[in-house]
Amino acid sequence: MSWHVLGAGSLGCLWAARLQQAGQTVSLIMRPPRLARFQAADGRLLFTNLQEHTRSVPVHAETASSQQPIQRLILACKAYSATEAIAGIRHRLLPGTEVILLQNGIGSQQQVSRTLPDCRVLVASTTEGAWLKDDFHCVHAGAGQTQFGSLNHKASPPDWLHRLKDYAIPCQWQPDIHGVLWRKLATNCLINPLTVIYNCRNGALVQYLPRIRQLADELEQLLQAAGQHKAAEDLYGHVRQVIDSTAANTSSMLQDVQQQRRTEISYITGFALHQARALEAPHQQLLALHQELQQCLVRLHLPAD
Repeated sequence: MSWHVLGAGSLGCLWAARLQQAGQTVSLIMRPPRLARFQAADGRLLFTNLQEHTRSVPVHAETASSQQPIQRLILACKAYSATEAIAGIRHRLLPGTEVILLQNGIGSQQQVSRTLPDCRVLVASTTEGAWLKDDFHCVHAGAGQTQFGSLNHKASPPDWLHRLKDYAIPCQWQPDIHGVLWRKLATNCLINPLTVIYNCRNGALVQYLPRIRQLADELEQLLQAAGQHKAAEDLYGHVRQVIDSTAANTSSMLQDVQQQRRTEISYITGFALHQARALEAPHQQLLALHQELQQCLVRLHLPAD
């Protein structure tokens, strides 16, 4: 099988390295300046696995302007750039091309899906942790699982899904990917913004459990109002487990802030707040969190949307 990965951030490099090590044909798609740096580094990713063993992994890389058709694309860029990224590579997508979306939050998946009526668009939600130690050095920081699904409830699992398990990439097909996305959204709302506001790793959030409980109660009501009853079940208990199991991790939003990059606020607290207002669900705590996060981003000279 051949795979293209657009987005050479932590998750994009994680997928590229693992698929390449499994003997798959992988191409990383990069912007020209970054491609030049990658080629200057001999076209190799450094990959540190969960056992802290580091390997040098050769990976083919190219720009989006290449004319080679794409059979299977993992879109691993940020949510706010997903639609633009797809537009830049659409000339390479054929009818039936599989596009796997690996974005945080909710909203970008629907935007991309609407622009690709002839492609098979799948959505992925992952609990795996990764970060870039250097430009092309990916560290697999936490074991997890990737759930795949389709915004079309009638879709069936792809034939390559079982092979990922053979490659020791934990994954499963989720018929109700909407519920998974909502649960992940609520979890992100409870962790990511607070790690930025308090400038801390996930584990330090145990100092702010009363605030997290208040937010969780409010977000449970939002999930219920949105018809996502299963996603609302014991949200606070779930987030406590995530905080404990990822205690040493730096959230993706805090990583963005530390690298002076735009965050995905509009697709996390922004989306949740918009939905709470539309559904007339309580959102006092969520509004306060969103505004405090915006103020923090402004102080750091970063976009607040």
